[in-house]
Amino acid sequence: MKRHIAILMIVLVALTAMAGKKPAPKVISLADQRKAEYIFMEAQKYKLDDNFDAFYDLLTYAHEIDSTNTAISFYMGMCLIKMNNTTKERCEQGLALMKKHFDAQPEDLYETTFYSDANMQLGHPDEALRALKLLNERNPNRLELQVRLAEAYSHTGDYAQSNATYDSIATLFGDAIQITAGKLNNYQSMNDSTGALNEMRRLLNKAPQNADYNIAMSNLFQHYGMTDSAFYYIDRAQEYEPDNGAIYLVRARYYQEAGDSVAYEQQIYNALTAEQLDVDSKLGVLLSFIREQLAKEDTTQRINNLFTALIQQHPHEAKIHQLYSEYLYTLKDYKGAIEQLGYSLDVNPTDADGWRNMVILNMMDDNYPAAIQVSEKALEYNPDNLDLYRYVAGCYHQMKEYGKAIEMYEKIYAMTDSTDLEQRADIITGMGDAYSELQDTTRAIECYQRALELDPANSGALNNYAYFLAQRSQELDKAERMAALALKYDPDNANFIDTYAWVFFAKKDYTKALLYIKSAVEKDEDNHLLEHYGDILWFNDEKEAAVEQWTKALETDPDNELLQRKVKDKTYYEE
Repeated sequence: MKRHIAILMIVLVALTAMAGKKPAPKVISLADQRKAEYIFMEAQKYKLDDNFDAFYDLLTYAHEIDSTNTAISFYMGMCLIKMNNTTKERCEQGLALMKKHFDAQPEDLYETTFYSDANMQLGHPDEALRALKLLNERNPNRLELQVRLAEAYSHTGDYAQSNATYDSIATLFGDAIQITAGKLNNYQSMNDSTGALNEMRRLLNKAPQNADYNIAMSNLFQHYGMTDSAFYYIDRAQEYEPDNGAIYLVRARYYQEAGDSVAYEQQIYNALTAEQLDVDSKLGVLLSFIREQLAKEDTTQRINNLFTALIQQHPHEAKIHQLYSEYLYTLKDYKGAIEQLGYSLDVNPTDADGWRNMVILNMMDDNYPAAIQVSEKALEYNPDNLDLYRYVAGCYHQMKEYGKAIEMYEKIYAMTDSTDLEQRADIITGMGDAYSELQDTTRAIECYQRALELDPANSGALNNYAYFLAQRSQELDKAERMAALALKYDPDNANFIDTYAWVFFAKKDYTKALLYIKSAVEKDEDNHLLEHYGDILWFNDEKEAAVEQWTKALETDPDNELLQRKVKDKTYYEE
């Protein structure tokens, strides 16, 4: 019995000793290490193409083969952080994977820098700072690392150490406005106005006639509400560089804050005519001014006058004419917008977007022959642009030249990629619409059905086919199903809601029709929708309201004889 106890004690001691040992590290064969490295190298190709999903998939495979390779772990972590729709948990998991490599090889410049940035962005500034300090110890003469370190100290709230790092940078690499800017941010974070002003004075004393330094000092005084001192330094800046356009911008901002609109506009004008201010800066100034005036619903000539002054100075600058065209478009001055865009295209005739916008502007101006002419000109520079051909087809449709529209759609269809079923269905739907206008019911139906065979979820084909049937009071249950499906795919489309209402109108369900047409008109008061609204109101015995909607529709379509008859005689539906 004692012998058995003795044996048992020996076993227990052995088990206890085994329990105290750590599990042996996983041994990866040399072949698996090489295999994982090869897969890792293949993964890098996807990284270069910004395909992080494929990159991550290959990394995961490599990691399964060799989990000891910290470089693979690092890039897996990077993917988790960069992936679309990433979560906080994934980001933390990613940081943990990256940390393995950082702990193993903190001297790796790129990886440690990225690890530090990721920690800073994800709310771990202390870890970001630790990584940068280690990296700086190994790379004491790299300016970009020193700057990152100063910024990291600032993010952790250690503004004094951040300023000390900036001073060290100035000693090693020379003083610069960027160093002063960093220190100024620190002083302002500490609410230390004296320190901020002294720092700016220190820099200004080194180059008292530097206009940029004087502008910076002026801005700082303005920040602290010391307007007189701010103007003193901006005057000095202008004394040293009288043609510096940036000075006018600073003055303009001061006057704007003071509520002096006359002086503000004068400085804007001065900025736009300043020779030393580059065109992009001038356009930025003008765009900001335009937004302010549009917000105030200002319809005076002041913006046009500024454009005129700018064009006189830079007559061949396409960007100015383009911005002027966009401004005139917001005023619905389509002819003026077309003229300015024409000047822009004269300067830059290969601008594909400009040509497209020119076509659209002519269509909005109801000048369809001109839109076709512009499209033909644009196609000389962009012969494969299918959108331009489609605009031409649309113009022929609006001009009621349905045969030419169909010819153009057939040409577009032949040019379209056979695998692009959605686009092909759109084109055939357009052909169906043209055949519908020609009263060729058989071919119209063939086109709509063919479009839906190509792309059963094509909302345009579903909607247009449903409307076609509703107009003819044919297969109304089928029309209702298709209209409902179109709305499912595009629930906010006012025209689709109108079609759904019109199907119920054709089915004589006037209550439902009224419900949906009201929803459509809330989204868009197109004259076509307003006419339908009036029709549906009439059959809901709201005849005065019906005439009111027909009248509104007639305001935007005064030549519509049917609308004239509905408004004037009020007998259209009584005959």
